[in-house]
Amino acid sequence: MFFALCLVAKAQLRTDFYQATCPDLLKIVRREVQSAIKTEMRMAASLLRLHFHDCFVNGCDASLLLDVTDSEKAALPNLNSARGFEVVDRIKSSVESACSGVVSCADILAIAARDSVVLSGGTSWKVLLGRRDGLVANQTGANNGLPSPFETLDVIISKFATVGLDVKDVVSLSGGHTIGLAKCSTFSNRLFNFSETGSPDSTMNQSMLTDLQNLCPLNSDGSNTAPFDRNSADLFDNHYFQNLINGKGLLGSDQILFSSDAAVTTNTKSLVLSYSSNSRLFLSDFADSMVKMGNISPLTGSAGEIRKNCRLVNS
Repeated sequence: MFFALCLVAKAQLRTDFYQATCPDLLKIVRREVQSAIKTEMRMAASLLRLHFHDCFVNGCDASLLLDVTDSEKAALPNLNSARGFEVVDRIKSSVESACSGVVSCADILAIAARDSVVLSGGTSWKVLLGRRDGLVANQTGANNGLPSPFETLDVIISKFATVGLDVKDVVSLSGGHTIGLAKCSTFSNRLFNFSETGSPDSTMNQSMLTDLQNLCPLNSDGSNTAPFDRNSADLFDNHYFQNLINGKGLLGSDQILFSSDAAVTTNTKSLVLSYSSNSRLFLSDFADSMVKMGNISPLTGSAGEIRKNCRLVNS
């Protein structure tokens, strides 16, 4: 049933959806994303993550952007973590100036994610458009549905499967961690007393472990940040997978793609090996997975609305 819905969605979303109603849309979004990344390189990863965290909850409907009581922004995976909302506001404002009441916030997130990858040196893809904006947020869905850095590989794979994504999508989309930063609080569990063993995570490279222990001491508040992709923090490439092979994955959920027992049985290890040696394959699979993720349960036709302000449902 889910895949049937996905196929229907695919038929309704089109790359030229705004050709007549907002012909300069892609140029406007690209200009604003470029400006934001010029100000702060990290913003590319932040905008990519917004699309991901939006699509996994209620589908790609911009529910993550709503400032409401049940806000997804306040869910644990997003609280003091999801960022870039002001950039989305700026993009929306520029788009509204050119074509008022036409383009959804959900589509803006999808285009901004693609542009963030391209402007970080990654591959491009044609973004399917025509999503509409949701009317409700789902904090519980965000708490339960978003993959966590502390979960086992089997749990992460099952969360992807719930939204129609497979093991290849898990590994290729994890490659989005080739850019961006993470707070100590998301990986410090690996540094001192991993899984109540009294020792650090044995799969972590020793020199990286020492650096991270200095960055994130036991008594710290966990707010310092480290790059996901050590020694290639801002470039969208396959270096992330080379790091996994060398024990330099930052999050537990990164390193288990290669080092866990489940990595062999689920086939994530062989995908990591393939991507580490074949940049073109990774970038191609990543683009395919992004299109697939962008197709998770979109609202189309007369469902939902086109928000005037991405933070609020229209009154």
